This record gives sequence, C-alpha cells and structure tokens, in this order.
Amino acid sequence: MAGWIVIALMLLILSAVPVAAVLGLLSMGLDLVYMDGRLSRAMGEFIWDKQKEFILVAIPMFILLGEIMLRAGVAQRMYNAVAQWLSWLPGGLMHANIGSCAIFAATSGSSVATAATVSTVAYPEIKKRRYHEGLFLGSLAAGGTLGILIPPSINLIIYGLITDTSVPELYLAGILPGLILSSLFLVIIIVACLLRPAWAGDKPETTWGDRIRVLPDLLPPIFLFAAVVGSIYAGIATPTEAASIGVVFALILAAWTGNLNFTMLRQAFEGTMRTTAMIMLIILAAVFLNFILGFIGVTQALIQFISDLGWTPLQTMIALVIFYLILGMFMETLSMLLTTVPVVFPLVIQLGYDPVWFGVLITVLMETALITPPIGVNLYVVQGIRLRGGRFNDVAWGALPFVLMMIAMIALLIAFPQIALYLPELVY
Repeated sequence: MAGWIVIALMLLILSAVPVAAVLGLLSMGLDLVYMDGRLSRAMGEFIWDKQKEFILVAIPMFILLGEIMLRAGVAQRMYNAVAQWLSWLPGGLMHANIGSCAIFAATSGSSVATAATVSTVAYPEIKKRRYHEGLFLGSLAAGGTLGILIPPSINLIIYGLITDTSVPELYLAGILPGLILSSLFLVIIIVACLLRPAWAGDKPETTWGDRIRVLPDLLPPIFLFAAVVGSIYAGIATPTEAASIGVVFALILAAWTGNLNFTMLRQAFEGTMRTTAMIMLIILAAVFLNFILGFIGVTQALIQFISDLGWTPLQTMIALVIFYLILGMFMETLSMLLTTVPVVFPLVIQLGYDPVWFGVLITVLMETALITPPIGVNLYVVQGIRLRGGRFNDVAWGALPFVLMMIAMIALLIAFPQIALYLPELVY
C-alpha cells in the first residue's frame, strides 16, 4: 500500500497539481477508501487544533526577517565585505558566494531567499571578471542551500514540530555540519580552479586596509544571528520569541541604513504573506495526511516490512539515503519533509538512531534535493537571475561538484554522528 501511495503522490505532483491540493486530495481519497470518509468530517477541527501550535508562529517571523534583510540593502555591503576577505583564494569571488550565503543563511532561515539574494548581488561579477559561468552559478545554487541547515532554519522548526524534537537542540546540531559543509564547498572550488586555472577569473585587488575598512559591514548580520540564536540558548526566548526579536533588530537595521519606509514594509509584508500562506497550506495538508496514514496503519506496516528484511541499522539507513536522493530529484523539499518523515521517523527511532542527528541528516538530504535536477528549486532560482538567459544545463552541471560534496557530508554524518551531536550534548 505504501508503494501505491508514493506512486499516487508522484503522479499528482508531476501533473502540476499544487502540492497542498495533492496532499489534501490524497488524504480524503485514503479516508474514503479505508474509513468511509469518517475522518475527513473532522478535518476542520483537526487542522484548527494543529495550526494553533505556538512554534508555527516562528515561520512567518523568520520569513519576514529575511524579507526585511533583503530590502534593507544589507546583502550588497555584506557581499563586498566577504569578497575582500576571501577573494585571495583560487576561485576568487566564488568563495565570497559561499561565505555570503553562509552568513545570510544565519539570518533568513530560507534556502530560496538566500540563493536569490546573493545571486542578485553576485551575478554581474561573472562577465566583469571572466569567471566560468557554470561553476560560478553552481556555487550560488549550492551556497543557497545552507539556508535550511545553518540556524535559524525554517525546515528544522518544521521537523521539530512533526517529530516532537527540541528545536534548540536541532539548531545547535546544525551549526557544525553547516560550517563543515561550507568548508567542503570552498575546497571543491579551490580544487576545480587549480585543475582549470582559466575558471578562476580575475582576482579582485584588495589590501589589508580595505579589509579592515569593510569589517563594519559584516557586523549587522553577525549581531542579528547573535540576537536570535543567542537569546534561545541564554534562556531569554523560545524560538518563536527569538524570531520576533530578530524582526525588531532587522527593522532597527533597516532604519539605520535609511531603507525603512512604507514601500519597503509593504513589499516585505506582501512577500511574507505569500510565502507563509503557501507553506502553511502545505504543512496543514501534510499533517492531516500523516494522521490518516497513521490511522490506517501505513507507518506500522512499513516498520514491519523493513524488520522482516533482516537488514542491519546501517544497511537500512543507507537504503533510506538512496531513497531520499532519488526522491529529491522529483519532489520539492518541504513536501518531501512533510510527507515522508512522519512515516520513516518511527522506523529510524526503532533502529536506535538519535532524532536530533536524523534531523540534521534529513536536512542535508533536502539540501541535496535543492540542487539536483529536474526539480532542484535553487537551480531555477539562480537560472532566473541570468540577465541574458542561457541554458539551464549550465547551472545544473555547475552544481554537480557541490552535490558530490553534500554526499560526502552525508557519509561523514553517518560515520561520525558526533559532528551533529557534539554541541547539543555539550550544552544539554
């Protein structure tokens, strides 16, 4: 039965039916077949009860935070500052792409917002400094994925909600893997540019005086990260309250840069409402589908099926990784998270794996999905900012080396779980 459910999901999504509608239709269809439609009559009450979860308020707050940061003009100054410090490496501004994405990820919580913001700032440098366009664009798409791993992350909040896992612990667990993955991205750029020096472009000229001068442009996102994440671990605020603190700091920052006005606020609020409405519809539809799947016994049947195979926990985990890598080619990451994790999570716990560790692993798998064609969202985001068009294949091939680094990160997490668990265990 689980196989037919996956096939139905894939067919509906590939038919361009909106994801929330797919999940809702599938829920009601399963209920009609197995429960005579009795559970669907309680859908309104069920969804109302779920959407009152306090942790969900953090989602629009973090989206608004990213929208304000985008429109406050912080990204351009931040990118220029990072470029002064990293452009001496082989690959020049491609390292600034990764570094800027990592810093912006620590304030936005969204991969798409991170990729779009940094790409808009960085794209003109390709022609100006004669970079290899594919690798440069690939670094932007890959760097953008850091938005869902480095805290604050919207996806980690959603994972914590649907698995009842501590969001502060998940945030701590994402820091070291996020930094290691960023470093792996830098390494692959260095290797590629050493093997093909022509890809490295023209290095920007800089001096130590210039580097010291631009340091203040790095302080706003660092202070914002400290205010949001620091307030959580200081015991001052919950993740939801910390998101609100972040919005206040972002507004102060926008006022300080002279960009706080009615037009900017209207655009930020409109963008927040559109994104929040889409995410919340998907979340609520997926939560109801998970309720239906649990009620009719799909989760228990999957656990029993895997148990009957007699595989070791490691073999089962490798099979799950392969499953997610393939699924990520065809399914949007939020939908993948909400439709699969509630089904596989009980199995993962039964195998003896830590829920916090699995949250980080599944997030890296979703990052990989963001840059694997044909449905790699970040690939389309970066392709969309190309002023003179160009082939989509350029971006897809340029992102391939970074996909390999993500697979290496997945292998490291499986081989050394303490990469994710060290900080949570240290603090808690």
